[in-house]
Amino acid sequence: MSSVKDTVCAVVVTYNRKGLLIECLEALCKQTRPVQGIYLIDNASTDGTPDLLLEKGYIKELPPENLLEPWEKEFEIKNLTDEQHIKFYYVRMHENTGGAGGFHEGVKRAYEKGYDWLWLMDDDVEPLPKALETQLSYAEISKCIHPSRKYVDGNRVLWEVYLDPKSSKEIFLKDRSFKEKKLNYCLVNVGCFEGMLIHRDIVARIGYPDKSFFISKDDTIYGFLASKFTKNIYIRDICFIKKVKKLNKLSGKSLYYFVRNRFILCLYLKREGYFTCKSYFWVFYKIFRMLVFNFVKLDLKSCYFILKGLSNGLKFVSKS
Repeated sequence: MSSVKDTVCAVVVTYNRKGLLIECLEALCKQTRPVQGIYLIDNASTDGTPDLLLEKGYIKELPPENLLEPWEKEFEIKNLTDEQHIKFYYVRMHENTGGAGGFHEGVKRAYEKGYDWLWLMDDDVEPLPKALETQLSYAEISKCIHPSRKYVDGNRVLWEVYLDPKSSKEIFLKDRSFKEKKLNYCLVNVGCFEGMLIHRDIVARIGYPDKSFFISKDDTIYGFLASKFTKNIYIRDICFIKKVKKLNKLSGKSLYYFVRNRFILCLYLKREGYFTCKSYFWVFYKIFRMLVFNFVKLDLKSCYFILKGLSNGLKFVSKS
């Protein structure tokens, strides 16, 4: 089990979801096993996030306007369960660096502060009161622990994903180990930044999340790299509420990064000795299917973003 002396820092990345962010921060302050720090990475939000943080008492001053580089300020807030102080680090980015850039910045800064565990989460999830206590109860088994989640309506978020490193194909098992085998936890080899709890020993080995992803697949490969040095586990216990459901139709921007980042993912797998030229067959097949699907629907805008992602993805490969 994790020592009670182990320090935990939550790393929260936000962009233009100030209402959900406050709910997440309030939940972090109600943990039965308190966190010692919170790193909030604000990706240059334009919805008045700093003003609301000031109003709610999380920060005591607003960041300067027209930043040319990230601005960090340390404040103190109280854990609502025992009135102990929590260090609250507010980082206002000078530009939107995407989720990947935000987690790169947050993990780097929290690691350099010396925290033992880093608890990574987007702003649209809310940890239940016993979330950290529950996840840390598995610390003897793993140094990379993923929680189960549920939607606001109570339905489970079905996850349990396996990445085939020889093809880069993600196999979604949809909690099969919990449904069929009744296990308390199962092994996975990917990551999800909606509650991943990772020890600094693993960060020391694999580095920080790769900001070049911007959005999409940055957590996938981070979990894959972690699985090389620890049992990467996914626990049955529901510890988080996920507030926002994914849309069935991806935006043009999301389509672009989904396609482009598949090639960055492949490069990582190639460096690890799994991926070969033949393995690109599945990647091109998937992209071809996406193109045909959108072309038949006369969705030429989506086709444009898919082709743009393909072009820039191939540029990454050619430079490697």
